[in-house]
Amino acid sequence: MYSAMRALRRDRWGYAFILPSFVLFSLFYLVPVVWSGYLSLLEYGVFSRTWVGLANYVEAINDRIFRLAIRNTILYTLGLVPLWLAKALIVSALIFPLSKPIQTFFKGAFYLPHVTSSVITSMVWLWIYNPPFGLLNYFMEVLGLSPHAWLGDVRTALPAIIFMQVVMGGGSSIVMITAAMGSIPEHLYEAAYLDGATKTQAFFKVTIPLLRPTLLYLLVTGTISSFQVFTNVYMMTHGGPQFSTATLVYLIYDTAFKQFNFGLASAQAVVLFAMVFTLALVQFKFLGQEVEY
Repeated sequence: MYSAMRALRRDRWGYAFILPSFVLFSLFYLVPVVWSGYLSLLEYGVFSRTWVGLANYVEAINDRIFRLAIRNTILYTLGLVPLWLAKALIVSALIFPLSKPIQTFFKGAFYLPHVTSSVITSMVWLWIYNPPFGLLNYFMEVLGLSPHAWLGDVRTALPAIIFMQVVMGGGSSIVMITAAMGSIPEHLYEAAYLDGATKTQAFFKVTIPLLRPTLLYLLVTGTISSFQVFTNVYMMTHGGPQFSTATLVYLIYDTAFKQFNFGLASAQAVVLFAMVFTLALVQFKFLGQEVEY
């Protein structure tokens, strides 16, 4: 106890500097999380609240739409994250050997959609997917194929949203991967080439293993981001057709702010948190290895 107090006294200025950020973090993150867990145990309406224990969790698990939202969210994540990460890795490998000014140009070009509003991006792709006069159906007709209602078909609505995110996403990942590539010592590649390795073999045997910490970070944050998808679904499909694009966050929004069932929505949010937390632990367990070079 005495040693802890002495350490606290010694580092008091450091704690003083992080205190404002910690206060904001507590107010806008920790407190809402704890409050959501409390609300999940209540039948919480606009004008009343009743303790119901785990009844909201039972209702959520037994709800067919909630299970469908879990399935859609998992399919969205499984479809998006590998393609998005592979795209970022390939683009990074292609632009890294270029000169610094050209690298900067391409990284800026790929990063630009990342800072563009998701609402604007969704509206652009709504026009691309528009059945009567959308750009995609125009090219379909040029190729002699029939136009298609991409967002109005249960078979193509979710893949269409995934495709949009694969095309538009990955900008920040490209910046991080190229930066990590620049920190790999050159002598490792020289040793590989002296042993007869080709550039392709060096990429798979040297570059990718040494990028493991960066790729793990991108995998974990990408998975979390995919489980929280909302704006694209809200703007483009509203969870339809026939709930084929209803995701967990969209369902939570619908339950809380359209049905005003805050207790059930909080239980759904806690389930989402548990799923994301478990996935992050599994990813760190099996992929989180120390890299030394």
